[in-house]
Amino acid sequence: MIVTIITFIIVFGILVLVHEFGHYYFAKKAGILVREFSIGMGPKVWWYKKNGTTYTIRILPLGGYVRMAGSQDDDEDTLKPGTPVSLQMGDDDVVTMINASQKTTLFSGIPMQVVDSDLVDELYIEGYVNGDESELKHFHVDHDATIVEQDGTEVRIAPRDVQFQSAGLLQRMMTNFAGPMNNFILAIVVFIGLGFMLPGIPTNSNVLGQVNQSSVAAKAGLKSGDKVVSVNQHQTSNWNDLATQISGHPGQKLKLAVHRGSKKLTMTVTPKTVKQGKTTVGQIGVTEQLNTSFTARISYGWTQFATIVSLIFGVLGHMITHGFNLNDFGGPVAIYAGTSQATTLGVTGVLNFLAVLSINLGIVNLLPIPALDGGKLLLNILEAIRRKPIPEKAEGIVTLIGFGLLMLLMILVTWNDIQRYFFR
Repeated sequence: MIVTIITFIIVFGILVLVHEFGHYYFAKKAGILVREFSIGMGPKVWWYKKNGTTYTIRILPLGGYVRMAGSQDDDEDTLKPGTPVSLQMGDDDVVTMINASQKTTLFSGIPMQVVDSDLVDELYIEGYVNGDESELKHFHVDHDATIVEQDGTEVRIAPRDVQFQSAGLLQRMMTNFAGPMNNFILAIVVFIGLGFMLPGIPTNSNVLGQVNQSSVAAKAGLKSGDKVVSVNQHQTSNWNDLATQISGHPGQKLKLAVHRGSKKLTMTVTPKTVKQGKTTVGQIGVTEQLNTSFTARISYGWTQFATIVSLIFGVLGHMITHGFNLNDFGGPVAIYAGTSQATTLGVTGVLNFLAVLSINLGIVNLLPIPALDGGKLLLNILEAIRRKPIPEKAEGIVTLIGFGLLMLLMILVTWNDIQRYFFR
């Protein structure tokens, strides 16, 4: 139980960190201010500020976000009239910090009641200092000033020139795509790592690997390196064909056409009957040929990636043609259940699960649904076609609707997962 929980947190944390780092890195490269990089959701438990970005860890280890200045996910720094704040001043009476939180006290700050402010374009704040309403004070706010928000998090203000929409269209598209891209890269790297951890890479050929000395195959005269080209005149051009023919005929005499170098041999073998769960299969005691070369181990990462991607698109295609079913989806509960199963397989099982999850996360995020990265990319494409930005209000409404639908889906999926894994 404890091992599963710790593994779940680590796996989820890696997925979120890698995904959000993609957005973070390309936003920085595009000159977009990343105000906050958060791992987890809910109340913060730790924060650290460096180079204009506040890094936070929040209490719920489910998800995370990169808060870019001016993006749909960024809360506006609107200081409502009447808001009590304290100001920290720099040289020439320019404001360097605005404390809008009651949790944090600036001992050297100037207490003010806000009357008006603009922290985007004109960069000023004005109000009544020390409760003196006879004189309205006006202060210029530094371009790189920080604001302490209601929950005590200190972040940079978001002037217009460092906002998301101020970056070029291609830069914004790359920033939106970078999260899923990083998930794909992570999966490939993990699969390559697994390729070096495995004894060898299956070749899916009809050439035998190891032959157990006491097995049915050895008694029939089969040797490692033999090429089985047919079973009972059924062509076996790869390992899957061979395994299907052998396993499907337990206890039945089979005639094998075998190539051993330049020799063509015919052998007879009777697969041993073995119970696998409720199914009876045939086994002759041979393993698939493995490729132990460096190139094969590297290419394993790409081939596994391509295999999983094709499987996922197959599932998505089935959902489109046959209708949606909640059992086709999986939320945090399903991921936890999968983590529990993966931990029983050791490190390689967990790494394989991590890679598959990473691909899933990348593909799902690229779906053209508002509030997901794919929805944002779709809006970018529409902007390119229109040759002018999508109206901010329209984009906000579409994103809000998409977010609401995603939250509803997440609730339904989570409830369905709870019923599937705990009450059946």
